[in-house]
Amino acid sequence: MLTLRPHQQDATDAMLEHKKGTIVIPTGGGKTMCMIKYSLDYFDTYDAGVIVVVAPRLLLADQLCAEFMEFHTDVAVFHAHSGDTKYSSSTRPAIIHNWSQQAYRKQLIFTTYHSLPRLMEAELDVDVILFDEAHNSVQRNFFPATEHFAADSDRCYFFTATRRTSATISKPGMNDVAVYGDVIYRVPAPKLVNEGYILPPVIKAKKFEVLKANEISADRDCNNIIETLQENSTSKVLVCVKSARQLINLMSQTDFATQLNDMGYSYLYITSKTGAIIDGQKVNREVFFDTLNAWGKDPSKKFVCLHRSILSEGISVNGLESVIFLRNMDVIEMTQTIGRVLRTAPDKTYGLCVVPVYSQVGIATEKRMQNVVDTVFGRGEMLDSVVKR
Repeated sequence: MLTLRPHQQDATDAMLEHKKGTIVIPTGGGKTMCMIKYSLDYFDTYDAGVIVVVAPRLLLADQLCAEFMEFHTDVAVFHAHSGDTKYSSSTRPAIIHNWSQQAYRKQLIFTTYHSLPRLMEAELDVDVILFDEAHNSVQRNFFPATEHFAADSDRCYFFTATRRTSATISKPGMNDVAVYGDVIYRVPAPKLVNEGYILPPVIKAKKFEVLKANEISADRDCNNIIETLQENSTSKVLVCVKSARQLINLMSQTDFATQLNDMGYSYLYITSKTGAIIDGQKVNREVFFDTLNAWGKDPSKKFVCLHRSILSEGISVNGLESVIFLRNMDVIEMTQTIGRVLRTAPDKTYGLCVVPVYSQVGIATEKRMQNVVDTVFGRGEMLDSVVKR
């Protein structure tokens, strides 16, 4: 049986009262449980229907499916995307349509924003569509299908921690109530902190000297991370790099891996260019994420996980204690990344966010992060990313 936290119950109650709308819940607040509970209640009520769940990444679509199937026992499942899955899958509209016509009365379809147009072409009769990380839906390639299902589905809900809105009529935004409805529920981050569901963030600016004439940037990055680990008693650390090239240089041009090993840390990294690596060995993504979560749950394990953007949004990772920012981000990605280290854990009282300051980029990152923390976690306000032109 699925038991909801009070704010999750309030969110699902709001969904029952409105056929369309946006639900704003901070990262770590349990948006997925709201979607699962609503889907269970819908099938219990109608004993039939087509429910579509939309995710920004293949990995998140798979993760959402796994979480939904912990509670659903009598539904047919289809994946409308190009990733590997044990369930029936295709991106061909005819196959999607035929499967839906022949499948059980209760249908769960998992897709990505990239593949959502294929569902539109399949001419499915969708009863409920749930958009996860819904700020992605305003992208030019994704919005037409989003607009279609917002109008065509019986019930349509958009989940996000941070909306992307528009101040210009020429660009779509989540403030378009004709598509996204009103914000039907929002829980402020301080409420979740006060009730013990997430932890508060703490920002630490670490000042470095400007790069010397003969010093390569990989050495600076190596020293930055190693010094940060030495100065803070965190054992499970996320590092956000600027690019795959920066990560490759860090691993190939310095003794970073050796220094980590000497300090008792394992390391993992993943980018689209390098693939998934654990302690120098290439693995598939399933092994990578299984290992990452197993290490996150192990109180004795120390590790550093490096990535460009794949872990910033939606992907659930257990146990992360701190994040080191080696690049600036927009407010959505920054808020999502901060949220990665705010999940509760034994003996953990806050999530540490470390920003190296040695240039204008570092200063800008620190200022933007402080604004995010002050707005979202201090005043409990929504912090929209606004498209202005």
